[in-house]
Amino acid sequence: MAKTMTTPYDTADYLKTEEDMVLYFEACLDEDPGDGSLIRAALGDIARARGMAQLARDTGLAREGLYKALSADGNPEFATVMKVIKALGLKLHVGQAA
Repeated sequence: MAKTMTTPYDTADYLKTEEDMVLYFEACLDEDPGDGSLIRAALGDIARARGMAQLARDTGLAREGLYKALSADGNPEFATVMKVIKALGLKLHVGQAA
């Protein structure tokens, strides 16, 4: 029986363009269950796709702190989330729920 070779999946590997990143972030905003987990994950994925070290410089936050805050176990303050969103060139949009 032949062995099946697998590689870890990393969303950041597929976020190649600004449009990819914006569409992914919008989808995660729409699908977030209300606890911020998908928003946190999206920001972490986009940050890794762009470069966490550059994001740390742009936000003035420690790289290690960003990794922790944007991880699955992270619980960043809203101010941190907004700094990251701004540094990534993203915007939050408000609309009425369907």
